Amino acid sequence: MPSFHSPGFRAYVLNAMQALRVPGLSLAVIKNDEVIYAGGFGARDTATAAPVDEHTTFAIASISKSFTATALAMLVDAGQVRWDDRVSEYLPGFRLMDDFATREMRVRDLLIHNSGLGSVSGGTIWYGSDLDRGEVVRRLRYLPPRAGFRSQYAYQNVMYLVAGQIIPAVIGQSWDDFVQQRIFAPLGMADSAPNLARAWQHENMATPHAPLPFGSSGPMEAVPYRDHDNVGPAASLHASCWDLAQYLRLHLGRGSFAGGQLISAVNAGALHSAHMAIENGQPALALAGLTPRFSAYALGWRLQEYRGRKIVQHSGGVDGMRTLVTMIPEHELGVVVLTNAEAPLTHALTYHALDMLLGVDDPNLDWVKLFAQIEGEYARAEDAEDAARESARVAGTQPALPHDALAGRYRSPLVDAVQVTADGGHLSLCFAHTPAFTADLEHWHYNTFRLHWRDPYIPWGLVTFRQDARGRVSALEFDQPSLLDVDFTELGLLHRE
Repeated sequence: MPSFHSPGFRAYVLNAMQALRVPGLSLAVIKNDEVIYAGGFGARDTATAAPVDEHTTFAIASISKSFTATALAMLVDAGQVRWDDRVSEYLPGFRLMDDFATREMRVRDLLIHNSGLGSVSGGTIWYGSDLDRGEVVRRLRYLPPRAGFRSQYAYQNVMYLVAGQIIPAVIGQSWDDFVQQRIFAPLGMADSAPNLARAWQHENMATPHAPLPFGSSGPMEAVPYRDHDNVGPAASLHASCWDLAQYLRLHLGRGSFAGGQLISAVNAGALHSAHMAIENGQPALALAGLTPRFSAYALGWRLQEYRGRKIVQHSGGVDGMRTLVTMIPEHELGVVVLTNAEAPLTHALTYHALDMLLGVDDPNLDWVKLFAQIEGEYARAEDAEDAARESARVAGTQPALPHDALAGRYRSPLVDAVQVTADGGHLSLCFAHTPAFTADLEHWHYNTFRLHWRDPYIPWGLVTFRQDARGRVSALEFDQPSLLDVDFTELGLLHRE
């Protein structure tokens, strides 16, 4: 088996980072309950060129979901929670728009993306907002369902927030402290933190990077951390590759670590068992002739087939970072890849590492090239969408009403209000609880305006002002490309006060 310590492997990683524009990366490899490699590549911050090592922390985003499922498994082992208990038994105020889903939602349902809500539903409530966890959960009742309860898979974050809120409801301890004391501490995860506030205490911390404006082909630039603590059980953890290697050792050991049983073998198995089917959707694997024969969601983990083996993995994506942890339980193999850029290198390097571990030597297979190809196709699709919007613009039109007539507060039970302000010849808008959603408005056509978001991370969109039968402005509606975790269509019409 080729060595992960060889100059050839290091050259491969550095070339891949250059090809996919990744400033810094850390990697850990586990085999037979041993960390056989842990190290860093590149810089944790392009401004300082400080190097990445195995103890550099990254925002691991949705990998946090597996920790929440693991925490609940511990409570199930202790007899304090049961997988099939109704959520309302622990959270009496829990409510969705669908009364049946509210009544019948079980703890297990929270973890498998079958709530009937749309993909990334609820992002407008928590992303970059000042609302706390309790208020985010309270507003779930205003989210319109996109499908019947338990009828289909749709990945989102807010049900994991609800799952995390069960912990303080049952034992009076915050999710953050539980993860710190019951998972981090016994595994020796000294670098890790449950939220951004505690992560700042670790000096060896990677900085997120993205091309600005977002989606451009420009160089990667440092972008500010987003504080996702208000959806913490879904997305707020920070960790190093060394720490995550210990976490994978726990899961590869079916709940056993260093001679102790932190999770029963029964519940460790339940965490890795298929609960919700997923449509296969890995274009790079298809291009490589390796389309998975199955794909499913477990409890906090995604499952699929890879070269005839079951893999257990979860990715993470937050503004300016991409991360991935992967296991092949039958071979006791694990791979951790953490990056400080929005690029598909996490998957490309993971599959390359798995092939090394499995003894696959295919000189015609270049994972970096395949993922770069897919990334290019996505970029071209986005450019085509932008071009289509540009071509649909009607030239030579004027707004039907003056700016002052457009100014005012537009209400939404999800986000409270969007304030539109007219200052001389200038229009702007701002979400009441999300300062990042502040934009300057440029006339597009008729009563539609282009949104120039002041946060360069957010792609441009459109907003249209609606008039009633008397010609008065009555509502506004967004036509905004989705962010990673935000779907603006869930806002619908925002009616003027």
